[in-house]
Amino acid sequence: MAVKLAQKLGTEIVSCDSRQFYSELNIGVARPSEEELAAAPHHFIACRSVCQPYNVSQYEDEALALLDRLFKQHDTVVAVGGSGLYIDALCEGMARMPDPTPELRASLKKSIAEEGLDALCERLRELDLDYYSRCDLRNPVRVQRALEVIITTGRPYSEVIAQTMTPRPFDIEKVSLSLPPDELRQRIDTRVDRMFDAGLLEEARGVLQYRNLQPLNTVGYKELFAHFDGHCSLDEARQKIKYNTWHYAKKQLTWLKRYKDLRWIDSEL
Repeated sequence: MAVKLAQKLGTEIVSCDSRQFYSELNIGVARPSEEELAAAPHHFIACRSVCQPYNVSQYEDEALALLDRLFKQHDTVVAVGGSGLYIDALCEGMARMPDPTPELRASLKKSIAEEGLDALCERLRELDLDYYSRCDLRNPVRVQRALEVIITTGRPYSEVIAQTMTPRPFDIEKVSLSLPPDELRQRIDTRVDRMFDAGLLEEARGVLQYRNLQPLNTVGYKELFAHFDGHCSLDEARQKIKYNTWHYAKKQLTWLKRYKDLRWIDSEL
């Protein structure tokens, strides 16, 4: 849809997908095909290595600078994707997060190691139920970062990230595609099967050396890493990818429902 819209408007596409940035990741992050990339100019696709640290604040700065250039050539730009924080960074701006003390970060890491991630998730639930309800609770980095900010600022993480830091010099129209849950889940299952047919197993094996880097803490790769370690069969890994993708899709929908100005469009129309 983004490609067709960009073609109709004679414009370009800006990705808000936090995993499609990385050149080493392709099948597992559903990077646009070569045909799609050729059909309309894309930005923030395969533009850096997983070995290059990157965060949402850097993305905000670079995306705004890009839009400043693009709006000199086009009346409209199409943004598309997938990662709630990066959508917020582009459209609304992100609060600049304080850095925790080394002692606090070490303490939280120790808690995860000794008590398990569930204990920190429960602490997050008590301190910020809003963010807890939409956070990827399987992602220790996300949970730890939220607690770092809460403890450092004394404010809920959801409140901090909701701050608008930079007024946007352009209008924004937010549109999301809608599907019945049963059909959405079936499409997810089908997409995962197609990823395996396209070589996801081999791609995951090829990036195994980067498994400890944050970009690889991603659905589609971490389940196959567990398979390589002998913790589950290949079929079990495939089923976990389907389940975890569905879980992530539900988190995305929860995030999107926060936008009061979002217009939903039936995908079947």
